[in-house]
Amino acid sequence: MMTNQRSGGILLHPTSLPNEYGIGTFGEEAYHFVDFLERAHQNLWQVLPLGPTGPGDSPYQSYSAYALNPVLIDLQHFVNKGLIGQNDLSAAKRRNNGRVDYAFVNSSREQIFTKAYRAFCEAAPDADRNAFNDFKEKHSHWLDDYALFMAIKESLGGIPWYEWPDDLRLRKQPALDKTRQELEERAGYHRFLQFVANCQWMKLKSYANEKNIQIIGDIPLYVSFDSSDAWANPEVFLLDGDLNPEMVAGVPPDFFSETGQLWGNVLFKWDYLKATGFDWWIKRVAHNLELADIIRIDHFRGLVAFWAIPFGAETAIDGQWIGAPAVELFEALDKKLGKLPIIAEDLGVITPDVDEVRLQFNLPGMKILQFAFDKSKANPYLPHFYPQNSVVYTGTHDNDTVVGWYESLDAEDKLKLHQYLGSIGTGIHWQMIRLAWASVSDIAVVPLQDVLGLGTNGRMNVPGTLSGNWQWRFLDGQLLREHEITLRNLSTLYNRTNRVTEEEIPDPDNHQ
Repeated sequence: MMTNQRSGGILLHPTSLPNEYGIGTFGEEAYHFVDFLERAHQNLWQVLPLGPTGPGDSPYQSYSAYALNPVLIDLQHFVNKGLIGQNDLSAAKRRNNGRVDYAFVNSSREQIFTKAYRAFCEAAPDADRNAFNDFKEKHSHWLDDYALFMAIKESLGGIPWYEWPDDLRLRKQPALDKTRQELEERAGYHRFLQFVANCQWMKLKSYANEKNIQIIGDIPLYVSFDSSDAWANPEVFLLDGDLNPEMVAGVPPDFFSETGQLWGNVLFKWDYLKATGFDWWIKRVAHNLELADIIRIDHFRGLVAFWAIPFGAETAIDGQWIGAPAVELFEALDKKLGKLPIIAEDLGVITPDVDEVRLQFNLPGMKILQFAFDKSKANPYLPHFYPQNSVVYTGTHDNDTVVGWYESLDAEDKLKLHQYLGSIGTGIHWQMIRLAWASVSDIAVVPLQDVLGLGTNGRMNVPGTLSGNWQWRFLDGQLLREHEITLRNLSTLYNRTNRVTEEEIPDPDNHQ
């Protein structure tokens, strides 16, 4: 639960952790990172959405609003459980070159997962079988549909559900019953992977919590059209009688894009959600609050009013704003779940009604330092304008790294930045981290790439591009004790830690 205590932390998606299996996981390297956070006196670990990703590998376009991505499973777990042999992992080994090869990762795990599942079915001890059964029962409201969805998708070569044969696309009961029986083994396989992933993540989260580190999770506002959610619950979304979208999501033209952004996600049918007491949203938020201590809602403004674009349009230009019942939604969430630890992603062009809702429910918004240093004199992202109830970032997963951003500034903006910092830009990443930590914002978060002082090659995502994103990883030995000491010093200096140490802490200026 969020408090008014000042805190600081690191933004790092688990895929970016180092190991010898092609992608970061919930395994040993994740525990080492938590240990680093503890030694550095950080209170927070922020991750991106943890769901299974489709084409493009974006965590913001997932096959499920509930499921975890199986590629995040620690493979060594299966060896430790006796389900496979150590040699079975050889096919998944790939030297960490600082990038994730998703095609290799996805293909290399199939045989390992299948062998582990069959061994589990044949020889798992009673305690593990009982835990699996408990998991299936607890999560049946989404897990059964997800498992069947993935099994059908695989059987049809991976095509999206809206291209399936009509009897399956429209969920005709005789076809569903027949297919469920035919694909039961494969659906069981997907339930098993969710069980393993959930157990591993909850164990890792508990380890972090024991060390006074909270997890900040991330909820994409919208679900993917090609998701088990849209297929299994079409009544929740703006779909016509043939299950085609009536309109799709995006944002209108702005300073950054003359044609806006056409995301293509299905929109919510808010009249239905309101009539059902927002049950779908309540279950989604409750589930995510099990996976994380704090949740960030991406594109928060879409809960107040959303940009709806005609289905089939080539750009986002011809959309329209449509209001959404944000106040009623948050009243229902508060009544059912209590006061919620939610961060509102309120970046971009935000209208007064969005601010009113955020303030009414006392939700902190986001402040990005990279947005502060342009030619305007009253830029709201300058730290002296921040409210206390806010979260400050040097940058997010959508920004360039601080070093890359700094190198792209023109002379006038660099001068303004230097004057504000009282420096000439030496060790710019530490200068910006210091500025975030010194701000009045209750929470300060920095991407690990900025701690490491990486250039543009460390960038996680370039919005509006469809390939080459979400791949960055850090290398073994790249995270050093000097990073730990400097973060610890800054957190102590600016009162962002509740830990006490007798160890002498060097001046952070010696590490710039």
